[in-house]
Amino acid sequence: MFRLQGSKVLAVDMTGDAVKAKNGSMVAYDGQMDFKKLSGGGEGLRGMVTRRITGEQMTLMEVKGHGTCWFADRASEINLVALQGDKLYVESSNLLATDSGLRTGTSFTGMRGATQGNGLFTTTIEGHGQAAIMSDGPAVVLRVSGQYPLTVDPGAYVAHQGNLRQSFQSGVTFRTFMGEGGGEAFQVRFEGDGLVYVQPSERNTIAGDV
Repeated sequence: MFRLQGSKVLAVDMTGDAVKAKNGSMVAYDGQMDFKKLSGGGEGLRGMVTRRITGEQMTLMEVKGHGTCWFADRASEINLVALQGDKLYVESSNLLATDSGLRTGTSFTGMRGATQGNGLFTTTIEGHGQAAIMSDGPAVVLRVSGQYPLTVDPGAYVAHQGNLRQSFQSGVTFRTFMGEGGGEAFQVRFEGDGLVYVQPSERNTIAGDV
């Protein structure tokens, strides 16, 4: 149902089914479509409670109908992720769309909330289906194994999936090394077995500082 037209536009072919997408990301459609605004953070009463507690600010819309709908957001690169019953963790600002077979929620991630505009919680997507995530520049998918843990700058982190443990550690980033940051810098460390998606451009952070 999901396909890319170029690298920055997502086309979704629908035959009466629905897709959830970032509010305002629809750029064109043909056929007959209905649009409904949703609140992010999860479905149902539990999702409402979670959003109130976490302050998750993801806003989604549901698009349902027959035809093709095209989505894009600020010329960001779009990456398709196929889920087979597993769970994807993604920064809410990097989520573009999910199909109807996937559930969304929130998960506590700790100190990465120092990233400007992102709370202490990350959006979760799980089930069977496709998700479209965005990155500033083409995303790179890095493998984490037991032998090779991975350390990521929080400003470059986009998403991760698999059996990964996440921790936060102090350290010197390139920006603090070059004298562009202040305070105590931190990095995100992943251990276990899975995949981490990073972008070649860092979102605005407090210089990765806590």
